[in-house]
Amino acid sequence: MCGIVGYIGRRDVAPLLLEGLQRLEYRGYDSAGIVVTSPKTPGLKLVKAKGRVRDLEAKVPARFKGTTGIAHTRWATHGAPSDVNAHPHMSTDNKVAVVHNGIIDNASDLRRKLEADGVEFLSETDTEVLTHLIARSQHEKLEDKVREALRVVEGTYGIAVMHADFNDRIVVARNGSPVVLGIGEKEMFVASDIAALVAHTRQIVTLDDGEMATLKADDFRTYTTEGTRTTAEPTIVEWEAASYDMGGHDTYMHKEIFEQADAVDRVLRGRIDDRFSTVHLGGLNLDAREARQIRRVKILGCGTSYHAGMIGAQMIEELARIPADAEPASEFRYRNAVVDPDTLYIAVSQSGETYDVLAAVQELKRKGARVLGVVNVVGSAIAREADGGVYVHAGPEVCVVSTKCFTNTTVAFALLALHLGRTRDLSVRDGKRIIEGLRKLPAQITEILEQEAEIQKLAEQYAEARSMLFIGRVRGYPVAREASLKLKEVSYIHAEAYPASELKHGPLALIEPALPTVAIVPDDDLLEKNRAALEEIKARSGRILAVAHREQEKADQTIVVPKNEDELDPILMGIPLQLLAYHTAKALGRDIDKPRNLAKSVTVE
Repeated sequence: MCGIVGYIGRRDVAPLLLEGLQRLEYRGYDSAGIVVTSPKTPGLKLVKAKGRVRDLEAKVPARFKGTTGIAHTRWATHGAPSDVNAHPHMSTDNKVAVVHNGIIDNASDLRRKLEADGVEFLSETDTEVLTHLIARSQHEKLEDKVREALRVVEGTYGIAVMHADFNDRIVVARNGSPVVLGIGEKEMFVASDIAALVAHTRQIVTLDDGEMATLKADDFRTYTTEGTRTTAEPTIVEWEAASYDMGGHDTYMHKEIFEQADAVDRVLRGRIDDRFSTVHLGGLNLDAREARQIRRVKILGCGTSYHAGMIGAQMIEELARIPADAEPASEFRYRNAVVDPDTLYIAVSQSGETYDVLAAVQELKRKGARVLGVVNVVGSAIAREADGGVYVHAGPEVCVVSTKCFTNTTVAFALLALHLGRTRDLSVRDGKRIIEGLRKLPAQITEILEQEAEIQKLAEQYAEARSMLFIGRVRGYPVAREASLKLKEVSYIHAEAYPASELKHGPLALIEPALPTVAIVPDDDLLEKNRAALEEIKARSGRILAVAHREQEKADQTIVVPKNEDELDPILMGIPLQLLAYHTAKALGRDIDKPRNLAKSVTVE
């Protein structure tokens, strides 16, 4: 969940690394650090700072020159944010510097052994263990020193290592935490995310777990942690540096909310087959015979991806008539679940690197399950591990709080549900109906976003609330779950989501004027049931904001969204609530793109 960036070449390295850290700050932002060297000025020079990258930049001296360096922006796992706990970590003799993403599970045991041998630790981090292990190695080559240290380490890591005696290279390694190489002209880059690379090169190499690399200015080589050479062919990334700019918006969250119409158009483009009223999803690697043999679908994700999976499971049941459910991947991987050969497992992750999801995929593959990935990042770990899948083509998402990727993931599930349905028993007529609904989505999203001024006024009214309740029934419940998460993530207002049908079984005790309720009220066969829930709340003097397809008499205010097909309505109904969360946070003066305690890609357990 932290950001790593490194460079070796001829250019002045500090400005490059600081720029890279700015692009990676959404991955962690409680402290940052940079270390540089060059053949002309041997030795490692280090600067670290608690706080944002801008705080680090203010501490970097004017004469901080070098042509090789590594840098890091942190999301704390071991040790509170501080100058000392910030990365890079240096060995006692100031010869070895390490930046690290991930968690070393046996760090405490290794630390005790090193302390018994007289090593003095300066920080509370697990990463410092690696630094001392590398520094104490008697091997002559830096690669061998790193390899020896990694042999005794248990856990996850993406690391970059510099050594004062080997200032012509950077050594990197990956196990469970992303490491991407950028290939330039007589210069090489490394990062934990391509966001730090696309301003300089679009040729990348993504390391696999158990793989290492040595970067020199004019060359790179990859090999396993056992020393066997591997073959790495660079690929060209789709995204450009401009994709990561704010584009005239005040925040990335605002920009990404307003990119959703175009993003949905991208995920649909080239996939609709009007002739057979279905869709082409060539990456599934699942033929019609195999699709018909599926008896159950299990969707695994975390946070927003889990909520998208809940919507996806409902669409698969409705359109394909296959039993389907969603479960948090973080729970699934620990409960020794029964893996059924007739079940199709779907792993959902924006980054494609979410550790809990990746670990679940690896466990499922070990047990012989068929796993598909629904991810945004091409070539990510989950995309490579899965048997096939669907890219959601949302484009880069920089704000920690996910908006456009959530929407595109739900649309991708609609495509998958339609594909499975038409392979089975969904009629041509219903297939055509869903396709027409999908094509309406971009224009309907634009129509919703045109209500921003009205939603902003509502948000300013509700910003005074200390807690909010979100309710929905069947199709509306996952929307309520995601809207509740959005509000708490970005505004820090406590929010809880509950099935509307369960109100009378306990939550009605919470209803009072000080607790506003946001109700998801689609115009479907459950409309009267949902209206009955509003009656229950109103009878207890509750305040209600409805999201509906028409004005709701019992609500104090209604956000009206355009009607689509019943199965597709959840895709649209969450979008105004993204704006509600955004403007509530803005009214409260929150740091919208970088909420406290959170980071974008959760690559640790």
